[in-house]
Amino acid sequence: MRTPSAALMPLAEALAGLRSLAAPVAPRTVPLVEAQGGIAAATIHAPQAIPPQRTALRDGFAVEAAAVGGASPYAPVMLPRAPVWVEAGDAMPLGTDAVLPAEGLEGRDAVAEIGAGEGTRGPGDDWSEGDILVAAGERITPRHCLALAAADVRKVAIRAPRIRLIATGAPEPDALSPMLAALIAASGATAETVAVPDDPELIARAITAAGADAIFVLGGTGFGRSDRSAEGLAEAGRVRAYGLTLRPGETAGFGEAGGRPVLLLPGRPDAALAAFLALGRPLIAALAGAVKRTPRTGTLRRKITSTVGLAEIVYLRRYGSEIEPLGGADLPLRRLIEADGAVLVPPEREGYPAGSEVEVVPL
Repeated sequence: MRTPSAALMPLAEALAGLRSLAAPVAPRTVPLVEAQGGIAAATIHAPQAIPPQRTALRDGFAVEAAAVGGASPYAPVMLPRAPVWVEAGDAMPLGTDAVLPAEGLEGRDAVAEIGAGEGTRGPGDDWSEGDILVAAGERITPRHCLALAAADVRKVAIRAPRIRLIATGAPEPDALSPMLAALIAASGATAETVAVPDDPELIARAITAAGADAIFVLGGTGFGRSDRSAEGLAEAGRVRAYGLTLRPGETAGFGEAGGRPVLLLPGRPDAALAAFLALGRPLIAALAGAVKRTPRTGTLRRKITSTVGLAEIVYLRRYGSEIEPLGGADLPLRRLIEADGAVLVPPEREGYPAGSEVEVVPL
């Protein structure tokens, strides 16, 4: 296995190698109520104009606006016939184009005028036939669910990779796996957490067990006597990299077993989170066929310094359009939990001066 003095693999090379092991998982069709958070496997179009015909937006009387033009309490307009009462969501009767409030009618006399289309929604105002409701590779959000439900889409094909999160070191208290499981779920995957002792054979057995599309091994990646995760991966399959130019996260690694990618995450919180952001989240995106999110940016309140030759994760807290760097390696938990994003400083930079606009990786 690797020694502390062994060469580190550049982060970009590691990310490319890890992605090469990942192909989009097979889609599965789920009811709309279960689709939220999944990655759309195909683009879904509006099957027809929505609404298909003019529809009432409020309760009232369906009228033709031109027929009540100029009506007021002082100059009522008698309608040739009693108008039909409609409820919000009802289709408008033929020949009508507005909803007159209840107080606008006395008997058959209109006592208020109204503009054409007022209180209604025209055919296709929400969506035209063929409009995209959700694009392939997008994460399905509650607003997508609203659009799909309005279009009467009852089932959706999604890709939701299954990640097995192996927490090594059991029965010691595990404070990291709940956070990582939540981050995995927020990335559009499902997480199954398994706790195993620092034993290469047991780690290998957990890696090779069926039922997962990728494996994350948490902890045991250092050089201590109980750090056996890389050995477990070597028994289960092949180690492709062990030690990366990532700070924090130098002891992260990856490989494959049974045709599935395996990511080794350090057991220290700041390093585990850094490795997840730099490698874990992109791996899940590749498995889910997810499209790249529109980058978010922010302006640095103070400078960030970094070591040339290392890709460095610096955690931050956002204050409106400004971001406050909190630190990176060895960041205390009380500071780490304040972070709501991170900046990845590339290895060719020494950092960023205050006032720089940088891309923010959200947490």
